[in-house]
Amino acid sequence: MTTTAIRIAGLTKSFGDHSVLRGVDLDVSRGSIHALLGSNGAGKTTCVRILSTLLAGDGGTATIVGHDVATQPAKVRESISLTGQFAAVDEVLTGRENLVLIARLRLLPDPGAVADGLLARFSLTDAGGRRVATYSGGMRRRLDIAMSLVGHPPVVFLDEPTTGLDPQARLEVWQAVRELARGGTTVLLTTQYLEEAEQLADRIAILHDGVIIAEGTLADLKAMLPPAQVEYVEKQPTLEQIFLSITGAKES
Repeated sequence: MTTTAIRIAGLTKSFGDHSVLRGVDLDVSRGSIHALLGSNGAGKTTCVRILSTLLAGDGGTATIVGHDVATQPAKVRESISLTGQFAAVDEVLTGRENLVLIARLRLLPDPGAVADGLLARFSLTDAGGRRVATYSGGMRRRLDIAMSLVGHPPVVFLDEPTTGLDPQARLEVWQAVRELARGGTTVLLTTQYLEEAEQLADRIAILHDGVIIAEGTLADLKAMLPPAQVEYVEKQPTLEQIFLSITGAKES
């Protein structure tokens, strides 16, 4: 079995005269969190949509756990789950009912047990009987990620999962993503937040103007710059630290 979960080679995509992806190359190891970092319009979401078979590429190749995205889309869809920028949960149902519904759609045995296990895994057991309309943003996102794990897909795409969340909710989602990796799931995380990539990723790829311009661990990327100068300055708390301290929240 290959140790590579996602392999992209020379991937291209254009919309009319606008080239969004101009030859993307990337390998993602099994069981890792790999961040795809880039500004708005860099092509991150386009890349994920191609990998998840929602959009056809113009050129190049991509495989998910050995299945070709272009020629084996059904196999790819069996192997992945996609969580977009906004939580895809039913607010009328309870958290547990959302999970049971997905388990039934996937024809899994004992959907209730599946739901209870995921509620416990993402610290949502106490809220499982409540309607999702009463959940905070962080709780909805954690439920959304839990729903993506129904059926144990080996690869999960998280496309800017903390967009629009407050600092505490973002920390809750970060903890949920770490839980995915601890369970052996391969995570491809797209984000425009540098701190998010720094906190979560085993490796980081920087997508700019349609190509990967740098890739490696955080240490690898730091080594690309000149050595830092040592300066002694008074360190002031960041606004995020102040917010979390005042509200009584704790960083993960």
